[in-house]
Amino acid sequence: MYDVTSVKELQMLNPFIIVGCGGGGEKFANFEGIEAVGFVDDNPKKQGMEFCNKTISSSLNEVIKNSDARSVAIMLPIGAEGTALKYAVEAIDNYKNVITSFRSLSLDENKALVTFAESKKLIIKEISPRLDVIKDIFGLAPSHCTEILPKINYKPKAPVIFVGGTSQECGKRTTTRTLGEEAQKKGLKVAVISTDEMGIEGAVDMNFRAGSLSVMDVAAAIMGAMKKLEEEKNPDMIFVEGQSSLTEKGNPHPRGLSAAILIGSMPDATVVCHRPNHPFREPRGIEEEIKAIESVEPTKVVGISLNMRNVQNKNDILKFEEKYNMPAVDIKNGGSTRLLDAIIHHVELVK
Repeated sequence: MYDVTSVKELQMLNPFIIVGCGGGGEKFANFEGIEAVGFVDDNPKKQGMEFCNKTISSSLNEVIKNSDARSVAIMLPIGAEGTALKYAVEAIDNYKNVITSFRSLSLDENKALVTFAESKKLIIKEISPRLDVIKDIFGLAPSHCTEILPKINYKPKAPVIFVGGTSQECGKRTTTRTLGEEAQKKGLKVAVISTDEMGIEGAVDMNFRAGSLSVMDVAAAIMGAMKKLEEEKNPDMIFVEGQSSLTEKGNPHPRGLSAAILIGSMPDATVVCHRPNHPFREPRGIEEEIKAIESVEPTKVVGISLNMRNVQNKNDILKFEEKYNMPAVDIKNGGSTRLLDAIIHHVELVK
């Protein structure tokens, strides 16, 4: 009833004042047939700047008084619901229709606002997350948008080491924890972030199941975890466990999750885990994974951690080292020292 599902519905409410001068505000202004007569943002750094051929104002009331706007579109990010609610009330007080986005302000969760608008015979609607399309495809869908975390952009002071892999169940969890323990033996203060499927094992500082989050929230969760651990521990090095793989053939669904963890980590160095002769996964291989990782993020793969469970001749490990021209180790049988040395050497080179 309160969902907007077409641009035509918006065109009927022209002209607009748009609150929020970021990507959402620009997209709204560029919708076909939308007439934007003013822009408002509460960020002092943006106020007075040109945006979509208009000057950004600090005051919604001022733009209302100096324009012929019929409606106010609130295009603020997740996490700014309080600010969005303030602008919505201000718009309705001034007898303006209101359009929100599902990121800015959920009308399902703010029924009083709907009642307030209707009491003044105004239209209030929310740009739909289009879960109706998903329901049509699968016969089921989440009840609301699952993207809920605020967007942050945090680059740690400490070097970050990402532990990726060529498939699921190839040794990422064990490698991450073992490297953290080895670094502590060397006298380093470390922070270890686990993202594994169960999220219940120890030997880490923070343990959450990344797969429980919307992929849109995963990078923010990783950055938030690194920020919190830096504030609490001031570590010399941060280790982040990846999930799944960027390239595994057999199960494509978690590959986006793997990319989101990598992007949120912004690693200075990366380790790739691999399980030769994997009995129930379909990895494309080490070379493909290295190319994918280094294409997604400006990081360097500095070593390979091998899960030798399904290898009869343990000397085969030397073949991997010769082929990829980097340390290849059995992390469970004394390889952690050598792998950590390669990481430290690389980090010192790029300082």
